[in-house]
Amino acid sequence: MREYPSDRVDLRSDTVTQPTAAMRAVMQGAAVGDDVLGDDPTVIELQNKLAKMLGKEAGLFVSSGTMSNAVAIRTHTNPGDEIVTESTSHIYVYEGGGYATLSGCSVALVPGKLGIMEPNDVAMAIRKSDGSLGHYPNGSLVCVENTSNRGGGTCYPQETLDSIAKVAHDNDCQAHMDGARMFNAAIATGTDPARIVRDYDSISICLSKGLGAPVGSVLIGSSDFIAHAHRWRKMFGGGMRQAGVIAACGIYALDNHVDRLAEDHVRAHRLAEAVNAMDGFTVNLDSVETNMVYINGELSAPQILEGLAANGVDVLEVGPTAVRAVVHLHITDEDIDRTIAAFAAL
Repeated sequence: MREYPSDRVDLRSDTVTQPTAAMRAVMQGAAVGDDVLGDDPTVIELQNKLAKMLGKEAGLFVSSGTMSNAVAIRTHTNPGDEIVTESTSHIYVYEGGGYATLSGCSVALVPGKLGIMEPNDVAMAIRKSDGSLGHYPNGSLVCVENTSNRGGGTCYPQETLDSIAKVAHDNDCQAHMDGARMFNAAIATGTDPARIVRDYDSISICLSKGLGAPVGSVLIGSSDFIAHAHRWRKMFGGGMRQAGVIAACGIYALDNHVDRLAEDHVRAHRLAEAVNAMDGFTVNLDSVETNMVYINGELSAPQILEGLAANGVDVLEVGPTAVRAVVHLHITDEDIDRTIAAFAAL
């Protein structure tokens, strides 16, 4: 679905997509109001639609996945609390320490396998102030990322998700899912989205990654939780006015771009298998469950980037000898062929 002709294949992220022609049409025709005053009808429709899809009561439209996670953490916790999350999670690695600055929380890191935490490890990481003579912070929130970005786009098994939520609740913690690419997990595992998130108190859904909308995320949870989250969105500067023009793209994406994620997964698998078969490169094929391919090379990452770029292919550096390629709705079969050829030429 390459609607924007280009002489390059951009695999840096699934955030690089541009609105499709159909998205631009619904954007132009969107009914709008003032979302800060609560009367933008398209924003309301998006929030209600996604909440219903996930079997929850309410939603809150925000500008980004990072803001969605930040608002969720602040709503669930008090300053001095501790959150529990996987050691390579987006919340810990890529959100500027927001959990500390905005919420006053410390973090307990759980080592995962390909980004996936085990319930017993989560239980061991939860610290409580009670009974510690004041030494420990109060562990109050467990955060799961599904799919796991740094895990390679891996999906949590449903049993593991359920068990982690139970561990959280049994230890008087809330459970939050950073579901930036949760719909990729739903397609890859064949699991209904509402079932994936059933036991989670809040969920962040990004519209501008695999779903291909230009901007925005939605935080989902109970009506009471969202009412409190609305205040923190305001305090973090996240109020938007005629946001229906971008919310309309999110509605279109939910209606039209979920099932097609399977195409991205197939192309990512083909790229991973081809590159892994080449001398000088390795891919952990067990991690390639969705639309991401993490590639290790004998060359340095800058050398890989430079060589691929000379052949019109752009990827992202993620380590000294590692790069990441992310397949999205603007990547065609021909683009994958070209990318395989570019790797073979290095």
